Amino acid sequence: MKKIKKTIQLTVLHIFYIILCFLGLVPVLYAFSLSISESGGALSGGMSFFPEHPTFDNYYEIVVEEPFLLWFKNSMILSVGTMVLAISLAVTAAYAFSRYRYRGRRTVLNLLLLLNAFPQILSMFALFRLFKNIGLLNSRMGLIIIYAGSMCIFSIWNMKGYFDTIPVEIEEASKIDGANDFQMLYKIVMPLAMPAIIVTSVMVLIFVWNEYLFSTTFMLSEESYTLAGGLYQLQADDYSRSWPLFSAAAILVSLPILIIFFCIQKYMVSGLTAGGVKG
Repeated sequence: MKKIKKTIQLTVLHIFYIILCFLGLVPVLYAFSLSISESGGALSGGMSFFPEHPTFDNYYEIVVEEPFLLWFKNSMILSVGTMVLAISLAVTAAYAFSRYRYRGRRTVLNLLLLLNAFPQILSMFALFRLFKNIGLLNSRMGLIIIYAGSMCIFSIWNMKGYFDTIPVEIEEASKIDGANDFQMLYKIVMPLAMPAIIVTSVMVLIFVWNEYLFSTTFMLSEESYTLAGGLYQLQADDYSRSWPLFSAAAILVSLPILIIFFCIQKYMVSGLTAGGVKG
């Protein structure tokens, strides 16, 4: 009787989650349907997932006739550059906070947490004036520095918790075998912490990929637009606005992140759960 009751409960729970997932997919399915519809499909009739005359002309137009590939290149450079810089700094800092005990360590961690809670928009004017004076305005490097500074704090806290779960005995054994601190970090600790590093890297990548406010404020020329700024430009003109074209661009922007999630799915599970188990 208990087994039957448990089976019924699990079945109901699975049905509930399936319905919940379907409801979450409704906006995505509608956006895809709109992207393969003819111009003006968003304003005609009611909501429909099956356009009467499906076409992929919107995808062709956004890739060939609009500077979508240029926006894609700019976003890719900013995302990868920020990820490399932020993770490189965060790994060493997180390991130092996790392993070494020194005066002011907890204070520094709390200050970093407080700084991360500070609204970024309040610092925009000061950063704009500073970057204008030192010549980093409308520069990819300047924007990478801003992004890396913002995400480095999050990365430190995220990876510190994972480093705390790695047994110190493993590092002591490597020192007995003759490894120095650099070799121990990059040959012993980092491979063990790879799930956390991958998860953190993807989170940094997603943040930069979708960031809009700083990219449109600090990148002033059309050639330096990112995907977020480019998508806004598609809808900026009330007379040339095309929702099917915008939907096609939005679908293309989402595909790289979706592919990355599928590729690192196994690391996502271990990276998010292993930190809660003390080794």
